[in-house]
Amino acid sequence: MQFTSKLTPFIWYQRGAEDAVAHYLKVFGPGKGRVLHTQRWGENSPGEAGTIMLQQVELLGLQFTAFNGGPHFKLTEAFSLAVACADQAEIDHLWEGLQAGGGREKACGWVEDAWGVSWQIIPAAWFDMINDPDPARVQRVFQAIWAMGKIDLAALQLAYDGA
Repeated sequence: MQFTSKLTPFIWYQRGAEDAVAHYLKVFGPGKGRVLHTQRWGENSPGEAGTIMLQQVELLGLQFTAFNGGPHFKLTEAFSLAVACADQAEIDHLWEGLQAGGGREKACGWVEDAWGVSWQIIPAAWFDMINDPDPARVQRVFQAIWAMGKIDLAALQLAYDGA
């Protein structure tokens, strides 16, 4: 296994890292990701010999490691993955897909998957909106997003426009 980036997220799952990876690859669709390497636990190791210890994954161009580490640490919202979506259809697809199988909706465009990873499903346009030099526009955008669960891009645009 070799990292292609100097900085690579390492995500500790209590169990089922390989199931989470398979889920992400399914949700994001063909050509959007792949497993680069799978490492199994060996004899006399903390995990059951032969089971998957970790997978090195590439998803939307980002490499990360999914590690079956056991119950020692738990994922929290302190770490999240943000996805800049092109349109409402992509927001809807990822919002529903990532929480399928036991995840849950959260506020402000966040969703938690069944393994406890938090995702920010955000329209790419939001980044332009919050970088607008007009502080009133930026404030309206934040006020609107704070009232949302899943992001409604049209409503966000109306807030940005002051309508």
